[in-house]
Amino acid sequence: MTSSNSGGSASTTSGAEHPTVLVLGCGWLGMALARALAAAGHEVLGTTTTPENLTGMEAAGIQSHLLRLGSDFNAPAEALLMRLLRAADVLVLNVPPRAAAAGAYPSLLRPVHRAVAAAGTPHVLFVSSTSVYPNEPRLMREADALSTRDAASDVLRAEGHFVPRYGQWKSTVVRLGGLMGPDRSPGRFLAGRRELEQGNAPVNLVHLTDVVGVLSAIIRHGVWGHTFNVCAEQHPPRRDFYPAAARYLKLEAPTFKEENNVSGKTIDSSLVRSLVPYTFQHDDVLAALEHC
Repeated sequence: MTSSNSGGSASTTSGAEHPTVLVLGCGWLGMALARALAAAGHEVLGTTTTPENLTGMEAAGIQSHLLRLGSDFNAPAEALLMRLLRAADVLVLNVPPRAAAAGAYPSLLRPVHRAVAAAGTPHVLFVSSTSVYPNEPRLMREADALSTRDAASDVLRAEGHFVPRYGQWKSTVVRLGGLMGPDRSPGRFLAGRRELEQGNAPVNLVHLTDVVGVLSAIIRHGVWGHTFNVCAEQHPPRRDFYPAAARYLKLEAPTFKEENNVSGKTIDSSLVRSLVPYTFQHDDVLAALEHC
């Protein structure tokens, strides 16, 4: 493991050009990131909750391990996690809130927080969600997250666990818009449904390619000490986007109620574009349907 830079809150990932990365949660997104990092020359450690995924991970050059949090997290699992964290320069924590029961997300991740502190892992990249923002018809920047008594509050509390208070490690939080990409086409989400509400609400989506690109760039260039929204720049209304997405798959297009009101938040991603050296490939989410 390379030594950590002792500079300011936003500093380079020190030492090796290709830091060792532990991806905790190699699902759809985590596996794509782990593959990209391995292909770029990083040593990549990865965990999955699904035994069937282990062979494919190894074939992609990822050192694969079976690890479950929650009720299955026992002493051997804790020992494995500690060993992996001690070997890593960067932890990518990619455990979605749906993996926990309502209100239990911070508790699910608490053992990981304790292990990071004990292992001395230098850097943590926390994959979060734009669900932390209220659904109000305005532009949402990183400082606009509100703590409420709902799932958004759970995500914010979980984020807070991994923002170091005493300089134990450096962290960055990325709040992702709705994911789209191979095997996750938005055309299936609402196909065939009738008289849907909030047709004027903007979509806040991001393509898998851009998520992997941003996360990889943060690691490669050591952009630590920040919280970033990661979302495509274009936000067509739901009533335009989802029928087009369904028709692209030759599915029945959804219909929306006629509404005059403007509803729904718009995620602003200007900060990540100004601080992370990455150029988004799929800002036009309608054109991005060809890449799903």
